[in-house]
Amino acid sequence: MLKKKPVKIAPSILNCNFFNLSGQIREIEKAGADMLHLDIMDGHYVPNISIGPQVVKSLKQNTGLFFDVHLMVSNPDRMLDPFIESGADLITVHAETCTHLHRTLSHIKSAGLKAGIALNPATPLCVLEHVLGLADLVLIMTVNPGFGGQEFIPSMVAKIEALQTMIQNYQYAHDGAKNIEIEVDGGIDTGTARKVVGAGATILVMGTAVCHAESIPKFIAKIRRLV
Repeated sequence: MLKKKPVKIAPSILNCNFFNLSGQIREIEKAGADMLHLDIMDGHYVPNISIGPQVVKSLKQNTGLFFDVHLMVSNPDRMLDPFIESGADLITVHAETCTHLHRTLSHIKSAGLKAGIALNPATPLCVLEHVLGLADLVLIMTVNPGFGGQEFIPSMVAKIEALQTMIQNYQYAHDGAKNIEIEVDGGIDTGTARKVVGAGATILVMGTAVCHAESIPKFIAKIRRLV
């Protein structure tokens, strides 16, 4: 059996107030968030453009939060080193964008970082079969990537359950294999958090729900009670 892991809260800065980004991140940190999720968008793989490695580096100098960097870009390999140097603790790449996914993950790991694989809603779990051992995390997108504030796709609950089974089978086959986190991103709020955690999710990425909350500390505390 997979050992039950405590659920981690990973607020996304995508829907934060960028005029007061550092202040909002400090508030998120004081509220007890486990990590900070940073969506990197290039305007090609997804229509939006967000932030680059220099912004990540500046933010890293002003917070002790674990940096979960999600590369939503069309050519992640050329951007790995700048984000490794920026202070990222974990870099997640989309399986759909990597011509040589094994090589990409290996490069991240060789730099001493944790590596994640993101899958869009329509991407099947079978793409993980021969690279799961390199992953510290699998990110199930529960919306189509590119915009914050989208509605959760209900069919992703079954996908999360299937991923949990895949990880469990992998651990049975590889005695002593490390735990692999299941992260979910998109439409996660007080109504959907329980569903995805019940299906096996261990990291909740929350953007709009956190950043638009009347009180960030109270909201994060409420999510912890729910899950």
